[in-house]
Amino acid sequence: GTLSGNPAAVAAGRATLKLLDDAVYERLEHLGARLAKGLDEAATKAGLPHCVQQVGSMVTLFFSEGPITDFASSAATNTEHFNKFHRGLLERGFYWPPSKFEAAFLSTALTDDDIDATVKAAEEALAS
Repeated sequence: GTLSGNPAAVAAGRATLKLLDDAVYERLEHLGARLAKGLDEAATKAGLPHCVQQVGSMVTLFFSEGPITDFASSAATNTEHFNKFHRGLLERGFYWPPSKFEAAFLSTALTDDDIDATVKAAEEALAS
């Protein structure tokens, strides 16, 4: 990884792992599921072929029928739609991972209101 072997990064990672409990993971699952559902509904409303995949705090939106299971199926998704979606979110003040091959990683700092705002921005971006 980027910071593998860096003593400060390893110490910070270890300290963070000690703070995590079931409630943290349940919260991340809740946020991830809310965002995945909102993205799915927004893309469906916009009439775009898509597949939302979510595991815990990782969420991604592919512009293709799914499921996406490997590099070949992810490479075959609609890059133009992804680029327009990404640009639309940026224009609305939301930074989404800049590659269709990446997932968004959610944080415990996020609130339900943050997820709602992200979904609203996604609805606008997808509609355009």
